[in-house]
Amino acid sequence: MFVLSLVMVLIVAGWCSYYLSGKIKALNKQIQSTQEQVNKYNKINQEIADIKKKLELLNKKIDVIKTLDITRKAPVELLDDMSRLIVEKRMWYTDLTEKGGQVTVVGIALDNPTVAEFMTRLEKSKSYQDIRLVSINKNDSIKGLALKTFRIKFSKSLPKTQPKQVSKK
Repeated sequence: MFVLSLVMVLIVAGWCSYYLSGKIKALNKQIQSTQEQVNKYNKINQEIADIKKKLELLNKKIDVIKTLDITRKAPVELLDDMSRLIVEKRMWYTDLTEKGGQVTVVGIALDNPTVAEFMTRLEKSKSYQDIRLVSINKNDSIKGLALKTFRIKFSKSLPKTQPKQVSKK
């Protein structure tokens, strides 16, 4: 009976060992398969991340191009505006500079009311803001005329059309 019990225990232990080793092999195959899938999806995720970086770079380039497109006409528009705002036959420009949205106009006028008229025209224009007279001096360069040399600074108003942000999905 004892030997029979011992044989029975050995058979059951062998069968359990065989059954569990089969389960372990199946689970190891499943782990390996899952690991292969994870590696495959990691490669795909890396490709997606690279594409997103490239897309972000392209969106930045598009924004720069849109900004350049908006601002490329700015110098021509400034000169056009200044030619329309000048008080004809009473003043002229000697220097016109624009840097970072700040415009400085230096010119010569026949008298103070002409400079005031020019500043009023600037204020009425919706393209400019923060208009201030920096200096006005008497200029005796032409004998017999009491000309005025002036310097006016002002800011350009922001353009109405700003570049639109491309939505990222």
